[in-house]
Amino acid sequence: MLNAPYLGGIDPFAATVRSITEPDPVHATLRAAGPIVQVDAPAGGRAWIVTDNALAREVLLDPRISKDPALAPPGWDRQTAGLEQTAAEQPSLTTLDGPEHAELRRAHVPLLNAQRIREQSDRVHAIARELLTELATDRTEVDLMAGFTTHYPLTVLLDLLGIPLAHVDQAADACRRMLSSQPGTQGTAIAALAELSASGLGGSCRGLAAELRDRVPAHTTQAQLQYHLFALIFAGQLTTDAAVGTLIAHVLADRPHQPSADEGSIDELVRATLRQHPPAPFTLWRFTTTEIELAGTRLPSRAPVLVDVQGINTDPARSPGPDLTFGAGPHFCVGAQLAQLELRAVATVLRTDFPQACLAIPFAKLRQATIGGLQGSRLTALPVTLHG
Repeated sequence: MLNAPYLGGIDPFAATVRSITEPDPVHATLRAAGPIVQVDAPAGGRAWIVTDNALAREVLLDPRISKDPALAPPGWDRQTAGLEQTAAEQPSLTTLDGPEHAELRRAHVPLLNAQRIREQSDRVHAIARELLTELATDRTEVDLMAGFTTHYPLTVLLDLLGIPLAHVDQAADACRRMLSSQPGTQGTAIAALAELSASGLGGSCRGLAAELRDRVPAHTTQAQLQYHLFALIFAGQLTTDAAVGTLIAHVLADRPHQPSADEGSIDELVRATLRQHPPAPFTLWRFTTTEIELAGTRLPSRAPVLVDVQGINTDPARSPGPDLTFGAGPHFCVGAQLAQLELRAVATVLRTDFPQACLAIPFAKLRQATIGGLQGSRLTALPVTLHG
C-alpha cells in the first residue's frame, strides 16, 4: 500500500479574499496531486482529502468512516477543528451514523421532501418578493449581503417551522455569533437559537417544528429536540445565505441581455451556481473507525477525512452526473429541496418583479471571502440598484 501525497505547502483551510471571477487554485492543486492527498489539519496532525468523484461516493457510503466527533484524533481542539459535540453528548443528524441516524432522519425527511417543499413554493416566492420590495422602497441602492441574504432564508425557515417572524432579527444575530472565534460565544448562540425554536412547539403551533416534535424517536428529550431545530435553522441559514448572494450576482450580471424567467433557464442557473460555488467547499469531518485502505492508500484508525466537494464539482474531467453539493449517501442534505426552492424563488422574483434591477458595480469587482476552516466563501458586498 502507498502513502497519499503530502501537500505541506498548501493550506486548504486558510482565510481568503478574491474576485468572484477568480477560481480558487487550491482545489485544482489538490485534484492534480491524486485521488486522495494528505494536508496539515487545522487542529494538528494530518488530514486526508478525497478529490476523486467515484472515490468520494465510496467514502460517503463507507460504514467504517464515521461522523461522530468522538473519533477525532486525540488532542484535537473542538473549536479549532470546527466540531460539534460528540454523538453521545448531543445526538444529531450530523453526528450520528447507522440505525440511530436512520431513525432520526426518518423523522426529518417527510417534512422536507420534494412534495412538501413544492407545496411551499408560493409562500417562499412571496417572502422573497416582500423582502426585496421593502428594500426597494427604502433606498435606491442596497447591499443585499448586509441583510437580505441572511434574513431571507431565516424568514423562510421560521415561517415553515411555525416560529413567529418577530424573532428573525434575534435569529440573525445568533447565526452571526455562531461564526465567532471568541470562547463561549458559540455556546450562547446555540442556546439562543434553541430557546427561540421553543416558540414553535406550543400546543397550538402547527408548523414543522411541532410536526418534528411528533415524529422524533420517543426517547428524544426536549433539549435534544430544540437542538435538532437549532441545527435546521443554523445550517439552513448558513449555506443558503452564501448561495443566495452568489446566485443574485449571476442573475444580475447578464443584464440587460438576460434570458427570460422561464423555469428551465432558472433551474439551470441554480444548478450551475451550486455546482461552481457550493456553499460548503468540503464535507464535514469524518473519521475512520479502524485502519482502512482507500485507493491503495492506508489510513490509520481515527484518521480525519474530507471530501473536496468544490474540486470534484468543478473537475473538467468528471463524467456527467449528479454534483456533490448536497453530499451523497445516508447523510445527503435533508434541506436540499428547500435550498433549491429558495434560490429559484429569488431568481424568479428578480427577473419578473424587478426587471430594471442591476449590479451597482461591475460583476468582476465583486469580492468573495472565507473565514477559514471548512466554511465556504461569501460575497463581501453585493451593491444592487433594484429599480435600475
